[in-house]
Amino acid sequence: MISSLLSGISLGFGAAVPLGPINILIMTNALRSYKRAVAVGFGAMSADLIYFTTLYFLGTKLTQNQVVAKALALFGAAFLLYIAWLIFKSRKEQIQTTTLTDNRKDLAKNYLKGLSLTLLNPYTIAFWLSVTSLITTSNLNPVATIAGIVTAIVAWITIMPFIVYKNKHLISNRVNYIFSVASSLIMLFFAIRLLI
Repeated sequence: MISSLLSGISLGFGAAVPLGPINILIMTNALRSYKRAVAVGFGAMSADLIYFTTLYFLGTKLTQNQVVAKALALFGAAFLLYIAWLIFKSRKEQIQTTTLTDNRKDLAKNYLKGLSLTLLNPYTIAFWLSVTSLITTSNLNPVATIAGIVTAIVAWITIMPFIVYKNKHLISNRVNYIFSVASSLIMLFFAIRLLI
């Protein structure tokens, strides 16, 4: 149970930490409003949970077939390796911290922005398919793993914008580099685990 929780926390941070469109959106909102930034994060997390829940219940039925289970595991491992490579490759990219142009956006609009951006991202489906295949083809406890994933994502989408909001000068290319390397290593670990 503890192992599953820790695996979930690692997966959650692996999903939440990489500097991509959602984190850029959260950071740019955090430069003006902590609450708006958190609303974007919760919108993205809602989309993640929608995809995970749908894919988990479909995946549980599909992975009872050993051929399908092995195919899902191979697909999941390949995608995680691909994501690890993309994250690692982008470790030296410059951070874009452009400020928001519309300062009248309310929390609901920012929530919907995070939700729609994540729902429309094709990589989100593939990532959560990888996670569901990992859970359904290994000895991980689904409830503990999900609790870990949600805990990590909530921690990230509340703490990261607070740090940006309070300490704007701390966001540098060095921080991006460290986050990218750590995230790619987490993805690599889970890809190897799926292959084994």
